[in-house]
Amino acid sequence: MCSATFVVPGDLETRTGGYEYDRRNIAGLRALGWTVDVVQLADGFPQPTTPARAHAARALAAIPDRATVIIDGLALGALPDEAAAHAARLTIVALVHHPLAAEAGLDAAAAAALHDSERRALAFARRVVVTSRRTAGTLAGYDVPADRIVVVEPGTDAAPLAHAQLSAVSSQLSAVSLLCVATITARKNHELLIRAAASIPSRNWRLTCAGSLDRDSPTVSRVRALVRELNLEDRVTLAGDLDAVRLSAEYARADVFVLPTLYEGYGMAIAEALARGLPIVSTATGAISELVSDGAGLVVPPGDAAAFTAALARVVTDDALRAQLAAGARRARARLPTWEAAAAAMGRALAPADE
Repeated sequence: MCSATFVVPGDLETRTGGYEYDRRNIAGLRALGWTVDVVQLADGFPQPTTPARAHAARALAAIPDRATVIIDGLALGALPDEAAAHAARLTIVALVHHPLAAEAGLDAAAAAALHDSERRALAFARRVVVTSRRTAGTLAGYDVPADRIVVVEPGTDAAPLAHAQLSAVSSQLSAVSLLCVATITARKNHELLIRAAASIPSRNWRLTCAGSLDRDSPTVSRVRALVRELNLEDRVTLAGDLDAVRLSAEYARADVFVLPTLYEGYGMAIAEALARGLPIVSTATGAISELVSDGAGLVVPPGDAAAFTAALARVVTDDALRAQLAAGARRARARLPTWEAAAAAMGRALAPADE
């Protein structure tokens, strides 16, 4: 029987794409007959406190010899010395959603320190699982040989089409409903989104931002202040972290999915929006350009405020374009990978380590 241990920082039930990826692959491997244990470390990674680091060292030491251990990169990148201490007796597999140093808002010294720490930690991984070809390419800068990297793309659950996509009637008589699903952090670039929407002359839009308001307090404060400054309290809703039922309702009433993210390992929220047939306005990072093919949306360079603003204005004000992109999104949804396929790929990635 195949077995593995997943090591994750903090609460596995945290509502982010990275934790969802971990949860679904754990469940998928178990469905395939694997025995999967889960070790939860203290919160605070990739900047662990001294007690959190000590807890991580004890947790790794308690894992039996010769075990296959998949360590989420959010933790592994901060634990190079601990990885070195156990590399000879454990088969360490790194799971890199995106390099730690790629997080927005880091100063140069912090980014350099994270890059060095993650590079040293990855040297002790027998295999490195990433979620997109783009992320695989970035690991050349971390001295990871290409033959040790395996791409396991996330799956996407089948979902009903959004209400706007079920009707041939144009929404031109009502406000265009924009939806952004992303934790409010500097990397997701909500400030650009709000400024871009505010610049649309027609004002024929409403924006709902669904995602945690608790993980980056300075950015959340800036976003709230910007909404007040631009007098958009009646048009912008910061809905916070929504459960599955409430989030499904937001997808159902949306007309367009928007995400001006600066960096993604893959872009799971984009895939989930495509599963609802929603047209996309986003940026070319992670696998987003590949996902938003078949004319399913407008994709611009990350951080290009003028390009994103122009793209959003076009989609909001041009009903015909929005309908055309929605048709492309419905085509794209048919080829989204499944979580069953992801678990099977993860099993193949891990199997050589068990042999």
